[in-house]
Amino acid sequence: MSRLRNSLANDALDQLFRRARTYTAWLSDPVPASLLRQVYELASLGPTSANSTPARFVFLTTEEAKARILPALMPGNVEKTRTAPVTTIVAWDSEFHAKMGKLFPKSNLGETFAANAALRDETAFRNSTLQGGYFILAARALGLDCGPMSGFDPGKVNAEFFPDGKWKVNFLCNLGYGDSTNLRDRNPRLEFEEACVIL
Repeated sequence: MSRLRNSLANDALDQLFRRARTYTAWLSDPVPASLLRQVYELASLGPTSANSTPARFVFLTTEEAKARILPALMPGNVEKTRTAPVTTIVAWDSEFHAKMGKLFPKSNLGETFAANAALRDETAFRNSTLQGGYFILAARALGLDCGPMSGFDPGKVNAEFFPDGKWKVNFLCNLGYGDSTNLRDRNPRLEFEEACVIL
């Protein structure tokens, strides 16, 4: 017998998905550190392989911090980043396995990852990407707008923020309260039949 749960209300689904957009312009309202903490704490509950949780988040909240990342951005991403209240570097920890004793006790997975660099890096990148998705949904759930982006030189970001090589950038995500004045229409999505197969 299946166990049914109630789905979220339509207004919640709208906030998370249907009306949520990728913002490139921002209102000047600040995002308090306490809210960033709430976003992380909510996002951290999402599942990862063996609870590895390899994502690391660096919040750039000052003009000085932002100035450090601007040279690594493609020209089209500079202004949207400069004006965002927060720019988040979503990174992955190449030494995430050192915390496996805490995160996945009673296993020797930390040793397994330590002995296999390719598996370690693949696991860290894949699961930090998952966590980045959880992070976006958590931010939206708590009333923030998001502007996730590629369009940067990862070598420059890593050299500037992670010179010891332990953390590595995955993607960037601007956060704040979006200015919808010049928001473009949503681009099309693939239909179910184009993207899905039920076997």
